[in-house]
Amino acid sequence: MKILVCLSKAPDTTSKVAFTENDSKFLEDKVTWIVNPYDEWYALVRALELKESLGGTVTTISLGGADYEPIIRKAFAIGADDGVRIDMIANDASVVADQIAAYANDKGFDLILCGKETIDYNGSQVGSLLSAALDMPYISLATKLNINGNTAEVDREIEGGKEVCEVSLPALISCQKGMSEARIPNMKGIMAARTKPLQVVAPIACEALTEVVKFELPAAKKGCHYLTADQMDELVRLLHEEAKVI
Repeated sequence: MKILVCLSKAPDTTSKVAFTENDSKFLEDKVTWIVNPYDEWYALVRALELKESLGGTVTTISLGGADYEPIIRKAFAIGADDGVRIDMIANDASVVADQIAAYANDKGFDLILCGKETIDYNGSQVGSLLSAALDMPYISLATKLNINGNTAEVDREIEGGKEVCEVSLPALISCQKGMSEARIPNMKGIMAARTKPLQVVAPIACEALTEVVKFELPAAKKGCHYLTADQMDELVRLLHEEAKVI
């Protein structure tokens, strides 16, 4: 089985978020970058589990500059066989999808996996756009994935329950919590990661359909109100006037 896993980087959750260039870009100074958890813990690890049980290869693909190499090498250390870095920086989901599609279109991948979203932008757009660009069936928000011959059996979350789907391969699936458990690279994997092949490819020409105009931080949280059991009138007033939930 030939599997492609889409990887992106994201700020570590302990990083302080700030913006620059009139609040249109993340300020990356002193930010610690990690592999986007939905891509690593669920998409990549499940791909590796499938490779181990069924045979085949796992290739990662990312869009970014040379600073992406540690992210890709982390995937190698966990068990990915090789990787591709498309040499461009893009914040538009359609550009990301078009670039990955241009590479993957004629490579014969049986399965493409991605995380359900990145933890910085939370857009959940790339999977669906990529499936459209490749004319490939798409199942989102998968929590379980098994392969039976040429068919993928997928559990996915829906409102109030779960949905069980079957889809013929090749297919594209976005993954979330429940798909697999995180792996920690061992020393053998870390050493092997240094020599695994990383291919850098030039981007194709394509036009971004969106742009970031401005980021804003959420309003600072107010302090807690502590009330006694006999202050019901005050509780109702606060819920109505401040919290605005009643």
